[in-house]
Amino acid sequence: MKLDNSVSAVVTGGASGLGRASAQALASVGVKVAIFDMNEEGGQAVANEIGGTFHKVNIMDEAGAEAGFAAARAANGQERILVHCAQVSKGGKTVAKDRETGGFKRFSTEDYEFSALGILVASYRMASMSALGMASLEPLEDGERGCITLTASAAAQDAQIGQVAYGSCKAGVNGLVLPIARDLMDIGVRCNSIMPGIFATPPMLAVKDRAPQIFEGLAASVPFPKRLGKPEEFGSLVLELNRNTYFNGQAIRLDGAIRMPPR
Repeated sequence: MKLDNSVSAVVTGGASGLGRASAQALASVGVKVAIFDMNEEGGQAVANEIGGTFHKVNIMDEAGAEAGFAAARAANGQERILVHCAQVSKGGKTVAKDRETGGFKRFSTEDYEFSALGILVASYRMASMSALGMASLEPLEDGERGCITLTASAAAQDAQIGQVAYGSCKAGVNGLVLPIARDLMDIGVRCNSIMPGIFATPPMLAVKDRAPQIFEGLAASVPFPKRLGKPEEFGSLVLELNRNTYFNGQAIRLDGAIRMPPR
């Protein structure tokens, strides 16, 4: 896909971190970008910076997501690109010591369900809604109408202790990729996922401020280069996945060759 001002994109979670980097990368080559986020101040600031639009969207709300897509399309036209970075989840071990009782407690079904809704179901929601809109577009070269990029995680393959919900739901995101790509092959919409390792996003930078020794240890654990990933490196891969039409049905690690230990 040729990326220029004839193309529109929706980026979820675009107020910060990997979503912001994706929005910035797409805007840098002329793409018209709509940012979906719950952070109004941050999202509007990024939209102003890149000349895009901001729409307050809760990815866990069906009607709200539909309204967000409608508003983005009214502003920028039907998107050919979706980059889905937003997610919400909870952490905890399947069974852990209960400090209050001295016994054990389990990670509740309700907390697991919340994580599944915030990661896996939300990924399907955003991908399917975007694909439905893309189906109406005139095809480009090779019959392509659009490209969907989902955000999984290195934890999809080597989740750590306390990541039973996060890791399994991110693995589920990778599980969406091939069937979605096959479902959408006849309308020319591609689907891929990126599995980022440890990136210098706001939560990790907060660790640097609070516990620099932990941050330095995380950086040293990356085989090469021995640092956290830069959000702009994620954005660069987003551009390539959209430009290169032969990327389809792929789940790609972007992690400096790290393989996460149990803890």
